[in-house]
Amino acid sequence: MLPWKTYDAMCRAAARDPEGFWLEAARRIDWAQAPVAACRSRPDGWHDWFAGGTLNSCYNAVDRHVAAGRGEQTALIWHSCATRERHMLSYAALQRRVAGFAGGLRALGVGKGDRVLIAAPCMVETAIAMLACARIGAVHVVVFAGYAAAELARRIDDVTPKILVAASCSFQGRTAVPAQAALEAALAGAAHVPDACVIVQRASCPMRIDPRRDHDFHALEGYPPVPSVPVRAEDPLYILHTSGTTGAPKGIVRDNGGHAVALALSMELIYGCGAGDCFFTTSDLGWVVGHSYGLYAPLLNGGTSVIVEGCPSASVIRELCAAHAVRCLFTTPTQLRLMRQGGAVLSGLPSLRRVFVAGEYADPALLDWARSSFRRPVVNHWWQTETGWSITAHFLGLAEAASPALMNEIGRPGPGFAPIVRPSVAGGRSGEILLALPLPPGCLAGVWKEGALRPPAPYLDESGAWYRTFDEGLITEDRAVHMLGRSDDVIKVAGRRVSGVQIEKIIAGHGQVHVCAVVAVADPLRGQRPVAYVVPAAWPAQVAWADEIVARVGQAMGRWVGLKEVLFVRQLPTTRSGKIMRRALAAA
Repeated sequence: MLPWKTYDAMCRAAARDPEGFWLEAARRIDWAQAPVAACRSRPDGWHDWFAGGTLNSCYNAVDRHVAAGRGEQTALIWHSCATRERHMLSYAALQRRVAGFAGGLRALGVGKGDRVLIAAPCMVETAIAMLACARIGAVHVVVFAGYAAAELARRIDDVTPKILVAASCSFQGRTAVPAQAALEAALAGAAHVPDACVIVQRASCPMRIDPRRDHDFHALEGYPPVPSVPVRAEDPLYILHTSGTTGAPKGIVRDNGGHAVALALSMELIYGCGAGDCFFTTSDLGWVVGHSYGLYAPLLNGGTSVIVEGCPSASVIRELCAAHAVRCLFTTPTQLRLMRQGGAVLSGLPSLRRVFVAGEYADPALLDWARSSFRRPVVNHWWQTETGWSITAHFLGLAEAASPALMNEIGRPGPGFAPIVRPSVAGGRSGEILLALPLPPGCLAGVWKEGALRPPAPYLDESGAWYRTFDEGLITEDRAVHMLGRSDDVIKVAGRRVSGVQIEKIIAGHGQVHVCAVVAVADPLRGQRPVAYVVPAAWPAQVAWADEIVARVGQAMGRWVGLKEVLFVRQLPTTRSGKIMRRALAAA
């Protein structure tokens, strides 16, 4: 049970006594050695959470629930949109498979602190490999299964893994994509050579095995099981590469202690879920949402997690929610747009209590459609790969209901997050959002560089006292954060700054707009001007729609904004995680 009823009470508790607040939150986790301090400065200038405490993340996610007599409860439900397979694992079955595979890894020489690179799609075996690494104190590094050889080789050289785990194929839609060629090319192109490869053979496309190098995944599961190994709270749990905030890919390092405490707290505080509840995220395990809320958080909380391979249709989402009494659905605005485009009806799910979206901007019209379709609260929240959980959110675990006026925004800061706005112009209200240090537990413990954990210097401002989010917004008196877009998405028109997201919000209110993106292009007179790319709700697009959109923006923001070009397109370029690639549009 949460000790606070209101958001203000929670904020006061976190601000007045942060040590006491987080040590109390740490009681949600089973420790081999309980911490006596919450936050401690490191010699390198960054900070550790719960240093001095020891624990094991796999034990907390799996073993303790079996020990508590809940071994027959379902832990993981996996559905493949490609092969139509579906598997369910109880906590007891998951414990057996993880402990056996951990024994197999140990037999291959993997020990505490060694990196294991996992290049596999969202599968049960991927989750087992992640948990097995945590069980023996190894560091898992999950990468997107469809990476080209050069990208995979770059990550091999960055983390120098002891072992590489790969699936024999991934899928694009329902088409099998063999992994052999890319894997061989990556291994040939990398300077570092892993000791061995472990292959998950898939019936759709088995891989040719090199007996001198390769081992069968399921054969390793048959090794004698090994117990969990206590590690220091500040020891790395995983490395996850991101390029979403500061350019070149960086290995974000997540610790064991702070990660476990933050995620366990968030399940009840933000998502309103407890032990035994079913949580469903449509995110791939290779992304941060899949790490945090596809695997660790639901299991740390003793819940059931639904994970999917591929992009589930509205009918699949509805079927999974109904069949497994899903309480909380976590998806993306892109997924909601696909549902809306298909005319999905998602009501009639009595167990579903709420829907969360994150990962990109969700316009009010989309959120309103989702609310009318699900007939449940649908809210957006804001976080980054670097933070690992929500910077701002709507706290549905609190008894106090959030103001209806806030529901279309990204919420208010979570405990331990203290944002300010650095104005873009003197006297302005909006600008880049900075977070005070130290960041709360669960955020990045640093970046992986040159074979070691380093302070995250690329994320700090010139004073070294603030974390840069590289997102622009404003904060109102009610502490609500209003997102205006990425720092490099702000358009400078005749010396005035305007948010592309703000323009997109207005355009999205037009009844014939399915999705849109606004980018800046060079203008010889005004410096820059906005151009809107619009995917219409139906084809053919009408010229009148473009005129209506231009008028709509001019009326809402003023003609000085200078939107004149509205280009109708069949689709927008997106990243593998579904975010719109505005830079690609601007360069077109």
